[in-house]
Amino acid sequence: MQQTAETVWGSCLDFVQDNIQKQAFKTWFMPIVPVKLNGAALSIQVPSKFFYEWIEEHYIKILKVALTKELGDEARLVYIIKMENTYGNKLPFTEKIPSKNRNGIDIQSVDAPLRNHPSELKNPFVIPGIRNLKIESQLNPSYNFENFLEGDSNRLARSAGMAVANRPGGTSFNPLLVFGGVGLGKTHLAHAIGVDIKEKYPEKTVLYISAEKFTQQYIEAIKKNNRNDFIHFYQLIDVLIIDDVQFFSGKSGTQDVFFHVFNHLHQNGKQVILTSDKAPVDMQDIEQRLLSRFKWGLSAELQRPDYETRVSILKNKLYRDGVELPEEIISYVAKSVKTNIRELEGAIISLIAQSSFNKHEVTLELAKQVVEKFVRNTKREISIDYIQKVVSDYFQMDVTTLQSKTRKRHIVQARQLAMFFAKKFTKSSLANIGNQIGHRDHATVLHACKTVDNLAFTDKQFRKYVEDLTKKLSS
Repeated sequence: MQQTAETVWGSCLDFVQDNIQKQAFKTWFMPIVPVKLNGAALSIQVPSKFFYEWIEEHYIKILKVALTKELGDEARLVYIIKMENTYGNKLPFTEKIPSKNRNGIDIQSVDAPLRNHPSELKNPFVIPGIRNLKIESQLNPSYNFENFLEGDSNRLARSAGMAVANRPGGTSFNPLLVFGGVGLGKTHLAHAIGVDIKEKYPEKTVLYISAEKFTQQYIEAIKKNNRNDFIHFYQLIDVLIIDDVQFFSGKSGTQDVFFHVFNHLHQNGKQVILTSDKAPVDMQDIEQRLLSRFKWGLSAELQRPDYETRVSILKNKLYRDGVELPEEIISYVAKSVKTNIRELEGAIISLIAQSSFNKHEVTLELAKQVVEKFVRNTKREISIDYIQKVVSDYFQMDVTTLQSKTRKRHIVQARQLAMFFAKKFTKSSLANIGNQIGHRDHATVLHACKTVDNLAFTDKQFRKYVEDLTKKLSS
């Protein structure tokens, strides 16, 4: 039987499916379309550069085995990327990835335009504490990938961060925007990427700075009439890491100057890494032209760590501090403190301190006393799960009913209220809210929030629902 692109790719998929997790197969291989088979060269169409780079990073070895099995040692893989161009023509065009990749599988090449090189800068803006032309990175070396433990809650963001560290400015993850709630590791991951880049590419200029500090420097530059020097300084950077970029909200001058800096860095193949407490779609008072650029690369969410990840974090923390604790105590702390990593580590530090200062052995009883006091004294972030429970109890239904597909009016309204309060009281993205409340999409959550706003204004009874639930969730 003569081989075709479809039969070869089908056999490859059978092999891959047997060797990776079901969800990973569905996410990364089902969207791929076999295009043609030319001798030992199989052409496949992938939806984006993101797909190509993710497959190259995670699955190329298994693909190589599968292809070699079907087509022999001369097997080659050609990636074809279908994209819309940005000049109004909606017909897709094809981009073929250049060169031969590091895993020994050929990928078809085309000529790429040369990038513009930045002009020589004679008078760069000097940030206090950073010497002229010798720019200190401001990175914390203790924040590295080694102690940023991987789990389901951070796998995408961590993997993308490592890909950027391996090839800064050379992946589709530019910019890389890492977002999530307080204490989930955004700053740690941003530093880890920078630290890894400095180790691998010591000649590159890497700078970490908070958005607040960037804004302060810009205000000083305006006072001293040094705006152009400020821009020129930041255009010197090879890898720019800006923490808490949501701080730019409402600051039109800072947004404007960052827009020019970002454009220059991106056009010249420099890497931009950003962190935020919310997804681009949820950012308020950020100019649309900036938001669109934030979406050029990858936005990766850090979520709350699951139980297994929390246990790993605690064990790693104890190992680094040279402390041993019984498994039952580690398990108790991991089950009791669920909000974020910062609080988790804070609880274990409090426990060790209590034991050391009072010369008490660390027992489960002591752990319960310390953790209960710690949890009580820590400002709690309201979770989506908690909001769903409060809303369900208020309407005398269970959470499963709230999340169900039913279109009964009172259940739909309860579900919309849960989505509304999740957006109001948490820093989760709309997509994450929808996923947790019955596997809905981002648009459904947005519609729910608008519906609640409208009904609260026009319906007296519904307005009472909103007021009652607001009191319950705020108390």
